[in-house]
Amino acid sequence: MTDLPRTAGRAVAVPLGALARRRRGKPMHPRGVVLDAVLERTGGPAGWGVPWLAGAGEQPALVRLSRGAGLPRPLPDLLGLAVRLPGTAEAEGPVDLLLSTTGRGRLTRWVLTLRWDAGATYSSLMGYRTVAGPVFLAALPDPGAPPVTAEPGPIAAAARAGRLAFTLAAARGPGEWQPFARLRLLAPVPEVDPDLRFDAVRNPPPGLVPDGPMARFRAPAYAAAQQARDAS
Repeated sequence: MTDLPRTAGRAVAVPLGALARRRRGKPMHPRGVVLDAVLERTGGPAGWGVPWLAGAGEQPALVRLSRGAGLPRPLPDLLGLAVRLPGTAEAEGPVDLLLSTTGRGRLTRWVLTLRWDAGATYSSLMGYRTVAGPVFLAALPDPGAPPVTAEPGPIAAAARAGRLAFTLAAARGPGEWQPFARLRLLAPVPEVDPDLRFDAVRNPPPGLVPDGPMARFRAPAYAAAQQARDAS
């Protein structure tokens, strides 16, 4: 039986690789800003049997906020929030989360949305297989927070002022979002938009296995982008 998501991913990999070579290795999210951040794990749903979601503690992180399609300003764009956590006792290697701007509701959380405000709702779209069933992740903005234009200057200013933070939450399928951590953005790293390579399929959180159509679609597409970046 044909695996349609993986077949679609292989089909997309060809133009994606060509676009990556044209954009010097970044087919999507070509422009962004990388910031130091702190992940404050507050303890999430303990009954799900996923220690990473239920744990508490603080650890450093790197965050990249970017415009997905590279549309000309001042048009809105599909925004991306990528999070890199260093290896710990729980996870030997790094943990990568890749989130995109979507709606927040039970159905709209799977609908990609063009935004110009970096303080938007971001969702993983890709599901994770766990002992509690399929789980999805999201970054939720603070209610009433002032808008932040999705450009390096405004993002940097808002982060330095402590005005750019998100609540990380998990949901089982279309269920309610359950907070498990606080992500605070601090300030841009010294290098301008360094070449970080995030891979949510190969570097998932402990106890969460990338699964479902989006994971199967992403795997060949990621591989094509990686090869093009190496060639660049």
